[in-house]
Amino acid sequence: MKGVYIFLADGFEETEALAPYDMLVRAGIPVRTVCLNDDNFVTSSHRVPMLAELNFGEFLHIVETEGTTAQDVMIFPGGMPGSSNLAANEVLMKLMNAHYAEGGAVAAICAAPALVLASKMKEGTLNGKEMTCYAGMEAPIPAAGATYKKTGVITDGRVITASGAGHAVAFGLEIVAYLKDRQTADKIAASIML
Repeated sequence: MKGVYIFLADGFEETEALAPYDMLVRAGIPVRTVCLNDDNFVTSSHRVPMLAELNFGEFLHIVETEGTTAQDVMIFPGGMPGSSNLAANEVLMKLMNAHYAEGGAVAAICAAPALVLASKMKEGTLNGKEMTCYAGMEAPIPAAGATYKKTGVITDGRVITASGAGHAVAFGLEIVAYLKDRQTADKIAASIML
């Protein structure tokens, strides 16, 4: 799947979606938000309504699936029941597996590394990877053949994971470093007084 997309389901954690979005925009990386609802409105876990750029039908109509590279990233914020709602979308999960198999990258934070990546990626895909997630939700990670590390953010190949909202900016900067370079991420961090 060509491009960088942040997928939003009802119950998503606002900080985990908007902080990475902000970091990517500051880096000049084109990124689009996709709501899994029929319209473009999605409601966060704290009942904050948000307007996504694309609803799921629009996304499916415009998405390019040919020529996927490691520079194409699917981003999954956490939050509950947002992560469960992402994982329950069978079309999205099929796209995620095809995207990764074709060479694309995935990034997830909070509950999403466990509920979306570890629970829904094809068996064997995550073997040997190091991942993190929200503490207490890690059981699916070793079950998927990956190693759970209790830390803020991890990049292992084309898999980027973070543990929670407190690391949302660092998660966004890690995606920037992955897509561009560490120097660009460090410049953005300095510019926001981090």
